[in-house]
Amino acid sequence: MGTAPFLGRGRSRQAVGATSARWIVAGTFLALLALTAALIAAFRNSTNIADEYARTEERRLVERFVERSGRQIAEAGMLQVKWDEAVTKLNGPDLEPWARNFLAGYFWGSHRIDHLYHVRFDGTPVHCWTGVRLERTCNFDEIRSQVRELVRRSVLESPSESAIVEWRSHGNVQWPYDSKGLPIPRGLAAMTRYKGQPAFLAVASVVPDVEPKLLRGAPDYIVLVRNFDHRVISDIGGSLLLEDVRYEDQLRHGEGRNAFALAAIDGQNIGAVSWRAKPPGPAILRRTAPLLAVYILFFVGVVAGGAIIVRRMRRTTSELIASEAQAQHNALHDAMSGLPNRAHFMQKLRQELSACIERRELGDVFVAYIDIDRFKVVNDTLGHHVGDELVRQVALRLRRTLPPGDFLSRFGGDEFVLLRRTTGGRAAADMLGRQVMALMNDPFVISGNNLDISCSCGISWGPEQSEDPGELLRRSDIALYRSKQRGRARYRRFTRDMDASLKLRREMEIELRRAIARDELALAYQPIVDASDGAIQGFEALLRWQHPERGAIRPGLFVPVAEQAGIMVPLGTWVLRRVFTECRDWPDCDISVNLSPLQIMASDFLPTLDALLRETGADPRRFVLEVTEGVMLDRSDHVVDVLKGLNYRGFRIALDDFGIGYSSLSYLRSFQFDRIKIDRSFVQNIEADLDAHSILRAIVSLGHTLRMKVVAEGVETPVQRALVQAAGCQMIQGHLFWMAMSPQEALALLGPKRAKLRRSA
Repeated sequence: MGTAPFLGRGRSRQAVGATSARWIVAGTFLALLALTAALIAAFRNSTNIADEYARTEERRLVERFVERSGRQIAEAGMLQVKWDEAVTKLNGPDLEPWARNFLAGYFWGSHRIDHLYHVRFDGTPVHCWTGVRLERTCNFDEIRSQVRELVRRSVLESPSESAIVEWRSHGNVQWPYDSKGLPIPRGLAAMTRYKGQPAFLAVASVVPDVEPKLLRGAPDYIVLVRNFDHRVISDIGGSLLLEDVRYEDQLRHGEGRNAFALAAIDGQNIGAVSWRAKPPGPAILRRTAPLLAVYILFFVGVVAGGAIIVRRMRRTTSELIASEAQAQHNALHDAMSGLPNRAHFMQKLRQELSACIERRELGDVFVAYIDIDRFKVVNDTLGHHVGDELVRQVALRLRRTLPPGDFLSRFGGDEFVLLRRTTGGRAAADMLGRQVMALMNDPFVISGNNLDISCSCGISWGPEQSEDPGELLRRSDIALYRSKQRGRARYRRFTRDMDASLKLRREMEIELRRAIARDELALAYQPIVDASDGAIQGFEALLRWQHPERGAIRPGLFVPVAEQAGIMVPLGTWVLRRVFTECRDWPDCDISVNLSPLQIMASDFLPTLDALLRETGADPRRFVLEVTEGVMLDRSDHVVDVLKGLNYRGFRIALDDFGIGYSSLSYLRSFQFDRIKIDRSFVQNIEADLDAHSILRAIVSLGHTLRMKVVAEGVETPVQRALVQAAGCQMIQGHLFWMAMSPQEALALLGPKRAKLRRSA
């Protein structure tokens, strides 16, 4: 009996202890909850500040772009009409042919000026042009007052190309002169509304450049109007890397967009430029999400600490259940990535297709077949352990980034297949494709290597395209093949013509193998000339295929087929054998031959080349082997050893298509190329594109500094020839001088009269 009170007091102490423990746990939970709320509020406030700063910086960039565009138009106008001939021709009887070539035609062709006016200093119009057409009547009233204001302000506010030494009177106007006694051109630009649309408005004075006495009164001006059209909008997006740039009549914010208001010279609002904002807040949130997850796990762990004893009691049962679940999981999942395997995917695909067929309102089932580009190169150059880790990281990134409802699986190797149920047809397929492509924007870091990896993707959907799971998967595989055929790093939706094009590709592959075996291909040679006098310095060998039924087939069509079919190495060997044989006995000149990256990566390339030299008796010192920048991306020991081996044998190495690939000073410094060939894209727009001209000069200067010859490709006009020659290119190649020709025609150019066979641009 005496023990009863004791037991009661023990139970009471236990109850008190339990209650205290509950209060401690509750207090700890509330404290952690309050701390969590404070951290989230502080983090949200920081991201909002960062987002607002980013929006302000975007608006500042757009404002500078608009100001710079207007200033460039004004500067171009001042440069063009600072000319004695402009002063006399604009007020002379033979204006129209001169203006078509040197005024309206120049500004329309080079700067896309839509309207041009010749006005007096007081703003009175004299002549007007629309495009290159001289108008009989000038619709000038809409901008007359703004032109007068710009002309008045330009005298004092225009930036000067030289120092102002004195001011001279011309009627009621005081005009600045430089130290040579020449009038200094003046000009200004602003935004305006012209014919209901926004436009750049610029004025530039017409002054002499040699004879100052030609300026008898107040200078005339030209007025340049360029519409603020889709080309300008596209330039803003491309130059500033902004997405979905639009023009809007009114300034609007919100819906994830940013905007900059356009104002005329008088301050009147004339619309706005808007674009999709790029706030850093979401990116910060994504990067800090793992830390937040760790914190939440810690929070849950503290709260759930009291359940450890119960969990231990249930451990045996849980282990049995887990073992069974693991066995089932292993049967339906890939061991390396942990993703569902092919069997699991096909089960899921059948279920989803059946559900969509029974209830069409559920939408469509989309299948995206994803393949890592150039995965074999990663395995062969960096090792299979790097390839395996790359597969795991790609799987992890896909799983973390795609929506939770997506079903991702791995079929083996570098192949992933994604299932998504949604509505929208082709638009939904495009959204899915863009999401997959965006996942590869950031590089993968594996074993100290920064790997810039891309992927290709093919998309099909059912039951619209097929109700059979196997057929739907096959069609996405065909679309994947088309995306790789078009250059990789892209997605393609399946279309019915892809089956036919795949058949055509297979036929072309068979016929190309037959053409190589039967020696049905041919080579053409395009001369490379000296930039100074047009004398022939050498030739580039170009591959041609004259099909007996299809006619001439461009290399751009059959070379990708050869690369994807695994016959690029035999094709490259055929080209080298033919070049060595045909050019062996030619008079002294350089012969350039393109090498495929697949040839260089082949383990037996150098032994094969040695055998060809012994077979043909060719002198390697006469040949220049051209490689692309993509070869240097690998930077493996194999590539470096091959290039050094080619140099050791006497070949010279040229870096082809320089500037469009992975341009890097490091490999230019580590390997001494004989020459670099500037890609034709930098030459084609050089007359009108100041940036292209600046890039060209920089590349040429770099080549000269590194003691390399510089060759400009694709020169087709005399102006292009003059510009690349002025930039310092030693050699030129293009249709301005010679088209590609047969071996017999090329050999004829190297005869006794070779020195006279020159063409001047």
